[in-house]
Amino acid sequence: MKKSRLNLFKVTSMSISVLGILMIVATIAIFAYIGISSLSSTISSDVDSGSAYDKIASLNSDYSTLSGQYDKTKTQVDSSGNANITAEYNDANLQLVKAKNAINDAQSAVSAGKSSDEINSRISTAESQLQTAKESLSKVNAMF
Repeated sequence: MKKSRLNLFKVTSMSISVLGILMIVATIAIFAYIGISSLSSTISSDVDSGSAYDKIASLNSDYSTLSGQYDKTKTQVDSSGNANITAEYNDANLQLVKAKNAINDAQSAVSAGKSSDEINSRISTAESQLQTAKESLSKVNAMF
């Protein structure tokens, strides 16, 4: 009977030891998973913001080109002396200013680390506003 209790005690002790080791391994695995998950999220976020910076750089380039076209058109508008063309140009120029503000807004969202949905929304707004400014300039040029 004593030997049976001793064997039972050894089996129980081994079970507790094995269970302890399994708990330690499970804990390490959980912490490793959390660490890898957060690292993956950080890398993904950096890639998203990198592509957002590329889009914003492209928008800034398009804006600069369009701004140059507006400057050339301004010379024609001033020399025409036509009040209707001047008024249409002023409205179009307002769209150009709105486009620049939308681009700056998208840039600030990226710099502030906003969510990718928020950044993409602001970039989309900037693209749309830039397109509106292009169309407005086309209308002014069509008046000549």
